[in-house]
Amino acid sequence: MAFTYRCLIIDDESPAHKALASHISKFEDLEHSGSAFSAMEAVKMLNANSYDIIFLDINMPVISGVELMELQPNRPLTIVTTAYSDFALSAYQNDAIDYLLKPISFEKFSKAIEKAKVYISGNTLKKEDNTNAKVLSQRVNGQMMDILLSDILYIESLGNYMKLYSKKLKSPIIIYGSLSSITDEINSIDFIQVHRSYIVNTREIITITFKSLAMSNGETIPVGRKYQILLGNLPIR
Repeated sequence: MAFTYRCLIIDDESPAHKALASHISKFEDLEHSGSAFSAMEAVKMLNANSYDIIFLDINMPVISGVELMELQPNRPLTIVTTAYSDFALSAYQNDAIDYLLKPISFEKFSKAIEKAKVYISGNTLKKEDNTNAKVLSQRVNGQMMDILLSDILYIESLGNYMKLYSKKLKSPIIIYGSLSSITDEINSIDFIQVHRSYIVNTREIITITFKSLAMSNGETIPVGRKYQILLGNLPIR
């Protein structure tokens, strides 16, 4: 059976949805699997469903396309679709595979899709290996230390350093780097950034409110306002 690429369109304008859906329908191996008219709606759909390619508009109310990319670095392959050329650098810095200016011709759309297929085909195994990684390797006090991802409770940013809390360690360990630099190494659906200073293991969350999380070790983690939508698929108590 041939592989089918599931596509999600994220745009606040109906004409854009219709145009992209029309382009998608011309490919036998593309499936229009969802439509979101805001970034908040998109986050809920991304959390609840699996997609291979997303078509993302930049200029949307409340949360822009660039902010959505920053909030969800481990999202599906992203093709930016926008009427503005100003955000190309930001898009590529957030790993967009292509940047299409509206109105989008079928020729340009086709080239972007072929690029996406090549990328997905060449990186599927690498992505699976990364997602299923069990160990985080970091230099601690001059020596390399392996930490099981499943043991991590949360990671707190401390400027140029981070404080990592583990279930197996009596006290947190200090490692060099930023939360953004460690994202790829803990690429897993079990981890989510809930504040500019915190990444948490969702399996270790006991209770959730819009402003804070209670963790299994008894600590309370603040939830940043722009990160609240990422908790949409978790039960709020």
